[in-house]
Amino acid sequence: MERPKRGLYIGRFQPFHNGHLEAIKYVLEQVDELIIGIGSIQDSHGIKNPFTAGERHYMIQSALIEAGIPHEKFYIISIPDIDRNAVWLAHVRTLCPPFDIVYSNNQLVARLTKEYGETAQLATIPFFNRVSYSATVVRRRLLEGEKWEDLVPPAVTRIIKEINGLKRIRDIDASEGDLF
Repeated sequence: MERPKRGLYIGRFQPFHNGHLEAIKYVLEQVDELIIGIGSIQDSHGIKNPFTAGERHYMIQSALIEAGIPHEKFYIISIPDIDRNAVWLAHVRTLCPPFDIVYSNNQLVARLTKEYGETAQLATIPFFNRVSYSATVVRRRLLEGEKWEDLVPPAVTRIIKEINGLKRIRDIDASEGDLF
């Protein structure tokens, strides 16, 4: 039996928003299965990274199931940062099932994929309403008390409220200062 065509899409997902959901739907039109790598899993409770790896996993899985994406079409993998870019993709390969295509708009990921002999293809993903669908915009709106719920899937709204994410972001901002 031939192995399914599998893609890899890595992000911090701080938080998972509608642009991420649209990107995943787009990629799943290109591949049979998608590995969703949650990057920087060691970072949480900071203004740029307020949510834990477990919370981000919960957000992504809940949003994809809510969107009707069958669970067998995706894997969610936690990927800690390492401080050696030259071996980063080899590190990622040790954590993931085999993949054929790396989907990324991140220039560093593109450079590392090309420079270090990665056998996977590199593909970009169209941006979906990038002005609004940005985790930075969502975090800023949460912090400033602006409407944010329309920027994330309903499941993510529920989870942010469940974990009291709004209070967390405001508490972090009060202790770290305004870093936006």
